[in-house]
Amino acid sequence: MTTREIAVLVMAYGGPLSLDDVEPYLLDVRGGRHTPKELVEEVRHRYALIGGRSPLLDITTAQARALEERLNAEGGPYRFRAYVGMRHWHPYIREAVARIVADGWREVVAIAMAPHYSRMSIGAYIRAVEEALAELGAQLGVTYVRHWGNHPLFVQAVAEKVRAALARFPEGAREHVFLLFTAHSLPAAIVEQGDPYEAQLLESARLVAEAAHIPPERWRFCYQSAGASNAKWLGPDIGDVIEELAGAGHTNVLVVPVGFVADHVEILYDIDIEARQVAEAHGIRLERTESLNTSPLFIEALADIVRSHLETPSHAGARA
Repeated sequence: MTTREIAVLVMAYGGPLSLDDVEPYLLDVRGGRHTPKELVEEVRHRYALIGGRSPLLDITTAQARALEERLNAEGGPYRFRAYVGMRHWHPYIREAVARIVADGWREVVAIAMAPHYSRMSIGAYIRAVEEALAELGAQLGVTYVRHWGNHPLFVQAVAEKVRAALARFPEGAREHVFLLFTAHSLPAAIVEQGDPYEAQLLESARLVAEAAHIPPERWRFCYQSAGASNAKWLGPDIGDVIEELAGAGHTNVLVVPVGFVADHVEILYDIDIEARQVAEAHGIRLERTESLNTSPLFIEALADIVRSHLETPSHAGARA
């Protein structure tokens, strides 16, 4: 049997690895535009509160290693090696692509650690890979996993975290806990342009709620972490919804950040600190589901997604 050798490019957003990295990191995120000093200091303060650096690279690297091990453990006609590339900080996607080329791989599956497609998110990852290939003049067979937020094992993995989080509430309160599914907000104009991001998020939330046996009247979808610009962003914002829930008499809320698969500043600060402060000010106990990170069921989901993509690339939205 001929072994098919596959490089798996695992991509994530990136984050500063020290407080000194914050300003150049923001410069990269903002496409080279100057960042006002007050914004730099605010972001630096947030990272200081969560440990002085982003944990995202460490977690993504661990996810990639676990995925590689899981894929190779299954045997079959494939041999896999995982590489990690970040959109906005080291190791950049272009650096990962260069390593793949240097190591002699010819077939690549690229997957971002973001379950839902938007041209502003997944589209940007794809462009980064294409630009890297053009710069290197490399001829690689690259296909892209564009979305996987409705994959049954991903849904089960999030539902597993929901059940575990609900157990942290007093037994008599668990059947009344209100769930807030969240994801990173994006400019609202994308919906008018036919972007599937919001529809895919709502589908994931519905599937997880069903898997965790949460009735429709006990959950809602909202957004978090909107950018600092004057553009209209997708809403409602989590802070506004928490206030509404308090007004309706809710005292226990569970946040399920279904749009994220790892701990980073949007989880550790935006939810664990900022949203919790809003909740406490309104008499609400707020908990959140543990991030998927390297949980076994999530890694199994990723492995199945990659293998299914290889077997039916046209159905996975691949592009050679």
